[in-house]
Amino acid sequence: MITGDHKNTARAIGEELGFLGNNSKAVDGMELDTLSDDALEKEVSKIAVYARVSAEHKLRIVKAWKKQGAVVAMTGDGVNDAPAVKEASIGVSMGITGTDVTKEASDMVITNDNFASIVAAVEEGRGIYDNIKKSIHYLLSCNAGEILTMLFASIFNLPLPLFPIQILWINIATDGLPALALGVDTVDPDIMKKPARRSAEQIIDKQLGKLIIFQGFLIGLSTLAAYLYVLYYTSSAKPGYLYYWFLSEMIPCALGGALLGDIERARTVAFCVMVISQLFHSFNCRNARRSLFDIGVFTNKKLLMATGLSLAMQVAIVYIPYFDNIFKVTPLGLREWITIFGFSSLTFVVMEIIKYFKRENRLIST
Repeated sequence: MITGDHKNTARAIGEELGFLGNNSKAVDGMELDTLSDDALEKEVSKIAVYARVSAEHKLRIVKAWKKQGAVVAMTGDGVNDAPAVKEASIGVSMGITGTDVTKEASDMVITNDNFASIVAAVEEGRGIYDNIKKSIHYLLSCNAGEILTMLFASIFNLPLPLFPIQILWINIATDGLPALALGVDTVDPDIMKKPARRSAEQIIDKQLGKLIIFQGFLIGLSTLAAYLYVLYYTSSAKPGYLYYWFLSEMIPCALGGALLGDIERARTVAFCVMVISQLFHSFNCRNARRSLFDIGVFTNKKLLMATGLSLAMQVAIVYIPYFDNIFKVTPLGLREWITIFGFSSLTFVVMEIIKYFKRENRLIST
């Protein structure tokens, strides 16, 4: 707190507000004059209240904090506040009582002169950043799933599970709508309890990068598993034991053996699993810690509409005859749709389990 009031008055207000504790102190302008810039830089983190300060003092305080690597916000209304407001990382001026000079020097103008508006602006900014991060997280993890699907299919010498036109459709149509809906998601009620992020922090940090690859792996795994299940296992006339199927059919095919099963039907199933698993995954991306059922399934109606529309478009592609030759699909029966939704839910279920154990570990540690 920087004020022109007497030091004792400023100290009393600071103690009443609760930010002047045992480890912090109050100083006035005369004491600041005795400190060099280097000494002030060392002491600035211990000083919570400044009293009887001039415009020069305010500027020195801002510079001292910036030398510490801090992101500094400075509020003011008078002409003498303009230099410090201009120097600060974020200059804030009063819209009603503020002078034109201060408003011009500031980055933000509080139109109602209410400091609570600053808190609301920070919360809104954090919410926007968080939603941008959700959209990027969703798109990159979905793209990782598509890449890994094709990569593993090539490594194991499998028939092509997805055609380029199908991947193009996924990226343009079914991925785009949920990503836009995540961009306008409701703000996390605990967002102001999180520590402030550093200005140099990357939007995709190491932890999120690992999570994107892991989720992409789950999407690719569910797609390939459904593809192979329909292509080989459900088409086999031999005994229905998975290990027998794997040894007698899957391995020989990977080594260049004869193709078994309906390849067109298997590709259609893989196409649908890739799309629907990504639609399920969009709900994972709403929060990295909290379960969807804690947040509320219906708290983002735009996401529900987006996933519903994407699903409807996917079903239309499968059943409208005009799209058969374009997307190389074939109509599916009830058994295939049960298979599709079963495999598509894998990523969502696994992430819900991981979130549950993370919450349990956090509760135990606290």
